[in-house]
Amino acid sequence: MNSIVTINQLEKNFGEKQVVKKISFEVQKGEILCFLGPNGAGKSTTINILSGILGYDSGEMNYKGKSIKSCLNEFKQHLGVVPQDLAIYEELSAEQNVKFFASLYGLKGRELEEKVTKALDFVGLLERRKDKAKTFSGGMKRRLNIACAIAHEPELLIMDEPTVGIDPQSRNHILDSIKKLSKHGMTILYTTHYMEEVEEISTRILIMDSGTIIAEGTKESLKEDIFDERQFILEVEEEKNLNIDDFYTIEGIKKVERKEHELTITTLKNIENLDKIIAMVIKNKAKILNLFCRTASLENVFLRLTGKSLRD
Repeated sequence: MNSIVTINQLEKNFGEKQVVKKISFEVQKGEILCFLGPNGAGKSTTINILSGILGYDSGEMNYKGKSIKSCLNEFKQHLGVVPQDLAIYEELSAEQNVKFFASLYGLKGRELEEKVTKALDFVGLLERRKDKAKTFSGGMKRRLNIACAIAHEPELLIMDEPTVGIDPQSRNHILDSIKKLSKHGMTILYTTHYMEEVEEISTRILIMDSGTIIAEGTKESLKEDIFDERQFILEVEEEKNLNIDDFYTIEGIKKVERKEHELTITTLKNIENLDKIIAMVIKNKAKILNLFCRTASLENVFLRLTGKSLRD
């Protein structure tokens, strides 16, 4: 993969408060890079700097190996932004909104018409192209916002919480659209307060807290790196003679809990001991009705790293 944007030692202060603390990361071509962090982590400030909305105090930002400051117009031509707050004109039709924003990138004539049609079709609003934005639902307005940002076919698309306050159907449509854009080669930088969205669409994740990047990687690698445990859940027939203490003789077992017909066994994940666990259940003359393995969720990773929930 090739880097589209490289950030090196980026710093931003508001007065005496250091909001972004010399962070460094890369945005790779074609990836869906999700930014996670509790409120006040610095992710929105970082996104606004990259979008060109905010300046920064020190550090470097490069686009394809060139300083963004030296090629700012070129960078902006290849950048699309879907802001958290809707950036559409309520009194204009869907078509007029997309035309206006696309024209800011120099599109005109037949090319403008074709790309406006393509963008509206992509977000599922082509049949409503003549309707004013004020007649749209919240989810449709969000989709129109996306159409306005992608009509010029940017190389890098920044999306800042694009699914806030919308219905599940519109959210699913937007997430499906993001995956399609990525498959077609668009690079997406995405922030959200919905962990399930990150689970669904991310190819890589950056986790920020208190102005620094505290972890990065795929959702699989983050779970693997942060947790050294896994849990086996065994549903067993009620057996009063089942001795919990026997399981602690098995290598790797850290905790055993029993609640009615369910046995929860926490074990070190790098030790293969499931066969011994099953043998112990059989030795205790209990019958296994069901068995599954529970692994850490992304929410578990986030809580372990920050000590906070995503909405804190």
